[in-house]
Amino acid sequence: MMPSEDIKPISYFKAHASEVIKDVSDNRKTLIITQNGEAKVIVQDIRSFEQSQESLALLKILELSANNLKEGRINLDGRRDLADLLQRRLLRS
Repeated sequence: MMPSEDIKPISYFKAHASEVIKDVSDNRKTLIITQNGEAKVIVQDIRSFEQSQESLALLKILELSANNLKEGRINLDGRRDLADLLQRRLLRS
């Protein structure tokens, strides 16, 4: 997606909400809505949103695990457990 191609003013969204929602949902797009020339909100299909949230959660797990490893709260055998956990999470996606 090129963000510059998916920017619409709020007036367009108000006038075409139903077709915008259908297009965003069908094509897994993210649309930027502007108000008074400023980007204010995004409209995103639910599948993309859920995938983004899942990715953020996995990144947080990796960050916490790396910090725990650095601080000695996880032994090296814990890496295998972490890898198993991440693999199970990825297979569910």
